Amino acid sequence: MLEIVLVTFFALLPISNPFSTIPLYLSLTAGYSKAWSQKQALKAAFYMAGILLVFLWAGAFIIDFFGISIPAIRVAGGVIIMRVGFGMLNPKDADDITEAAKQESRTKKDIAFTPLAMPSLSGPGSISVVISMAASSDDILSYLAVSAGIVAVVIVAWLAMRGAPFVSRFLGITGLDALTRIMGFLLICIAFQFVFDGLGGYLASERFLQPIIEHLKMTLVI
Repeated sequence: MLEIVLVTFFALLPISNPFSTIPLYLSLTAGYSKAWSQKQALKAAFYMAGILLVFLWAGAFIIDFFGISIPAIRVAGGVIIMRVGFGMLNPKDADDITEAAKQESRTKKDIAFTPLAMPSLSGPGSISVVISMAASSDDILSYLAVSAGIVAVVIVAWLAMRGAPFVSRFLGITGLDALTRIMGFLLICIAFQFVFDGLGGYLASERFLQPIIEHLKMTLVI
């Protein structure tokens, strides 16, 4: 059970990457009181937990409803994560999204749900990881273990936002940029593993093997 918690934590942490949210959080809360800023951080953490836990516990239903196979989930999730990872290796690619989020936030009194929780902390990449974990969970204990891993990542995200001024001063822009690139590299590695596992699962599945077996039987009979 502890292994599932750790796997979830280390799979989800790089893609949610709370440290890359620090510059966005600081820019959106600039000029506001410390109490208001910390309240937004706490609300964003709760929203993040709610989004990911809903997709975890509803993941099996979503997969069954749309008739999606587990290998397909893993391959699709790997592709999404890979795209996010390459974006983190080249942070300039995300500048337009960040600027759009800033523009929208200036007209809003609450920034916790968007853009902090969605799409910054719990975007499509994080959701795909959670659904993949749901597809691999076969009992209630596994779901609880994955939930614990999600909560652990949420706590890290909350602490990162709460301590954003200190982290920003300690690491600086260059340090945060370097950390984001490292997380991006780890994400690409995780993405390839997702794709390999998905392709391996499909190649070993009855859907792939059955036509080959039938063809071999017909060939041998002839």
